[in-house]
Amino acid sequence: MVVGTPLGTMSIDRHVEVLVVGAGLSGIGAAHYLRTRLPEHSFAILEARDALGGTWDLFRYPGVRSDSDMHTLGYSFRPWAGDVALADGPSIKAYIEATARACGLESHIRFRHRALRAEWSSAQARWTVWVRVGDEPQPVAYTCRFLYLCSGYYDYAGGYQPDWPERDAFGGVFVHPQRWPEDLDYRDRRVVVIGSGATAVTLVPAMAREAAHVTMLQRTPTYIAAVPGRDAIARALYRLLPARLAHGAIRWKNVLLQMLFYNVMRRWPAQARARVKRMIHAELGERYRERDFDPPYDPWDQRFCLVPDGDLFAAIRTGDASIVTGEIERFTPSGLRLRSGEEIDADVVVSATGLNVRLMGGMELAIDGRTLRLNELVSYKGMMFCGVPNLALALGYTNASWTLKCELTSRYVCRVLAYMDRHGFAVCTPAEPGDEIAREPAIDLTAGYIRRAEPTLPKQGARAPWKLHQNYALDLASLRYGRVDDGVMRFARA
Repeated sequence: MVVGTPLGTMSIDRHVEVLVVGAGLSGIGAAHYLRTRLPEHSFAILEARDALGGTWDLFRYPGVRSDSDMHTLGYSFRPWAGDVALADGPSIKAYIEATARACGLESHIRFRHRALRAEWSSAQARWTVWVRVGDEPQPVAYTCRFLYLCSGYYDYAGGYQPDWPERDAFGGVFVHPQRWPEDLDYRDRRVVVIGSGATAVTLVPAMAREAAHVTMLQRTPTYIAAVPGRDAIARALYRLLPARLAHGAIRWKNVLLQMLFYNVMRRWPAQARARVKRMIHAELGERYRERDFDPPYDPWDQRFCLVPDGDLFAAIRTGDASIVTGEIERFTPSGLRLRSGEEIDADVVVSATGLNVRLMGGMELAIDGRTLRLNELVSYKGMMFCGVPNLALALGYTNASWTLKCELTSRYVCRVLAYMDRHGFAVCTPAEPGDEIAREPAIDLTAGYIRRAEPTLPKQGARAPWKLHQNYALDLASLRYGRVDDGVMRFARA
C-alpha cells in the first residue's frame, strides 16, 4: 500500500502550484502528467480516504470488476499487461498503487484530507482550499495557483436507496453494495439482487457460485451483451510486437471499436435492439424470456452492460440464477412481494439500486466571497467551467473508458499551464457562451442517477467549445492538438 504523508506532519508546505483532489484512477494519472510535463511545478494530492484507488478501494462486493476494457481504462503511459479485458477490482487497485510507486508519487499524497470549500481570490490570483484533516475539528488551509478536481462524480458516503414499504419487516440480511460487510456469509442461501445495472449483472454470477440461488429482480430491463473475458488479438499482438507498440495498437483498436459500437447503435437503434435480443436468446435458449431483456428505451440512452464470457447468462442457463421483472409492492418477513402478486423468498437482499451523484465530493466553490451554484455553471470542453478561473474537473466518458477523457484533460491542463508560464499569465478563465447558444443538460443519459441529480448539475452549450463530446476522436483533436488561445479561454496577468 502507498503510505503517503502521515497526519500531523507540521513541515508540510500547504502552498503548491497545482492542487489535485482525489487519488483514484484519474488523480494518479493527473499527478503523473504534472510530474513529467511540468517538473518545475509543485503539486500535492488530497485524498479523503486512508488509501488510494478511489472507486476500486471503495467497492468490495463479490465479483467487482471494470465495465470497460483495461487497455483503455488503464493508463497510456503504463500499459496494462496481459490479455484480460474486464479486470477485477483488486487487480485494478493494485495497478493504481503500482503506478503511484513507479511514478514516484507517494510523497505527494495527503491521506485523510477532505476538501470542504475552495475560495478564489482575484486579488491574489489563487485558490484557498479548506481541508478537514483526519478527525481534527478545525480545517486547515491549502493554497494553490491551479485547482484540479479528480474526485469522481458520485457520493462515497452512500449509494441510492429507495424507500420501499415495510422494509423493516424483512427478517433476513439487507445490504447495499457500496457498504458491503466483510463477514457476510451467503453460502447456500437464497439471494435477491435488486437492480439491473452494471453492479447487479456483476453480483449475480459472482454470488451464484456459492448461493443456493440468486434472483435478479429488475423494475426495467437493461441492454446486456457478452464479451470475451480475454482479448485474443491483444494476446497475439503482445507475442508479435514490442510491448509498448502492442499496447498502442490494442488501445486504438479498442477505442475505435467502442466508437463504432456506440455510433452504430445510436444511428440504428431498432436494428441494434433486435440484434442484442437475438444474441441473448442464443445464449439462454429455452430460458429466454423477452420481457426480461426488452428495455423501454433505445441503446445507450442508459449505459450498456457487458458481461465477460457471458457469465450472467451461464448462471441463468444452469439454474443457479434467474431474472424476474416487476415492481416491489412491499417487503415481507421472508422476502418480497411484487405488485403482480408474486412473492420471492430471500435470506439475503442486495439493493444494487445505483449511486448518488455528488460532483467534486460535495466541495463548495466560491469566487471573491460569492458561493457558486453548480447548476448555474456552463462547462467548457467538458473539463472547465465558464467564469471559473484556474480550475479543471476530470470527468470520463459515459460511453467509453473513463481514463481516455481524463488523460486528455490532464494533458490539456499541462498545456494551459505551460502556455501561461511562457506568456507570463497568472489566470485562465473560459468565457460564457452568448445567449444565442442554447443550454443543455451536461450528461445526455436517461439513467436514474443522472435524472435524480440533473437539477444540481452544470449545463453544457449546444456547440463547441461548450459542448461535452462523448467522442474520443473529437476530444483528441480539441484538447491535444487544438489551440489553447482559442478566443474563448481568456488569459490575464496577476
